[in-house]
Amino acid sequence: MDKQVKEGTGWRVGWNPSAEQYQGLIGGENWAFELTALEFKEFCRLFQQLTHSMTMMAEELMDEEKITCEVESEIIWLEAEGYPDAYEIRIILHQGRRCEGYWSENAIPDLIQAVADANVNPFI
Repeated sequence: MDKQVKEGTGWRVGWNPSAEQYQGLIGGENWAFELTALEFKEFCRLFQQLTHSMTMMAEELMDEEKITCEVESEIIWLEAEGYPDAYEIRIILHQGRRCEGYWSENAIPDLIQAVADANVNPFI
């Protein structure tokens, strides 16, 4: 399998199976960092869990209510903040490089699809 990078306005997701240490890549408007295979898998899992939780909360909230939702493992922390249908996401990598990033609400819909595609038709 060859190196793959998917990107759109304000986001990037990539996978390079031949890379020695960091096979994954995630990025935003003005930032990017590489992830190990384990970190990338964990990012995909937590990201999908977080976005699913935000979708489910739409039924519980009034239209004008904002929400903050977090998911975390020993490796990665993610937080969504905003309305269930329009929110931003922050990420912190806990181990090793201790990186931090952010996606605006405009990037989220396409990023959700890219992460789902990465998990189903794995880069990994």
